[in-house]
Amino acid sequence: MPPIHLIQAGVLTVGYADEGPADGPVVVLLHGFPYDIHAYEEVAPLLVKAGCRVIVPYLRGFGPTRFVLASTPRSGEQAALGADLLALMDALHVQKAVLAGYDWGGRAACVVAALWPERCLGLVSLNSYNIQNIATAMQPAAPGREHLLWYQYYLHSERGRAGLALNRHDFAHLLWQQWSPTWSFTPAQFQQTAPAFDNPDFVDVVIHSYRHRFGLVAGDPAYADIQQRLSEQPAISVRSITFDGADDGVNPAKAALAEAHQFSGRRDHRVVEGAGHNLPQEKPHVFANAVLELVCG
Repeated sequence: MPPIHLIQAGVLTVGYADEGPADGPVVVLLHGFPYDIHAYEEVAPLLVKAGCRVIVPYLRGFGPTRFVLASTPRSGEQAALGADLLALMDALHVQKAVLAGYDWGGRAACVVAALWPERCLGLVSLNSYNIQNIATAMQPAAPGREHLLWYQYYLHSERGRAGLALNRHDFAHLLWQQWSPTWSFTPAQFQQTAPAFDNPDFVDVVIHSYRHRFGLVAGDPAYADIQQRLSEQPAISVRSITFDGADDGVNPAKAALAEAHQFSGRRDHRVVEGAGHNLPQEKPHVFANAVLELVCG
């Protein structure tokens, strides 16, 4: 990855990579949990070669990104992730961009695409509509789906908090294995990402994220208005390409029409064979080509 820059954006000082021509169409690539910007190590050069300006930030709680104030709640809620993305775009004077991501990063991209479509040239999202419906979070799913979410239930307990704090690298490594069972990632690939989990806010942000989405803890009041809007499950009107990995071990692939009602604009949904949950790192050309489809209109 290129050198990392720092910029104050809202409540954060964000660490981010920024490469490509300053006047090129802007693409923001957003990583998930538990990953970091190295997920785009092969995607970003493909986009730069095509003339794009590519911005790849570390999310709150990851890598060099830090909270400006010690008093700011270490929230991991979806509204905060969306607000962080919007604040970064403002800080970098980016008026419109193609937003592309997966997991937490895909959620941030979906939030901005849904609530601020004028800032979004197009959306690439793994697992389709990635905005949580917290009001229905306590409705049980089928047992085959529930057991895949063991890590979320683990993090609801203080035993889970202690376990994450003590074993953050091993915890993440296990999730990589379970979520992408057909991806033979190397020890070196994991080790280049693992330091991102040593961020001092990582545990607090992660714990809050997995408790808030089930309605177990309150959100940061600063994002209450955004979360209220998200509770209405707003449709995404921008041009979108959504993916599922055929081998995704946490979010199994959906039927082509799943969540179609959440997209009021044109949306193409694709299932990628041989891919799990970390699509940009597993299938970088597939991900990059989707982004370029939106860049080229």
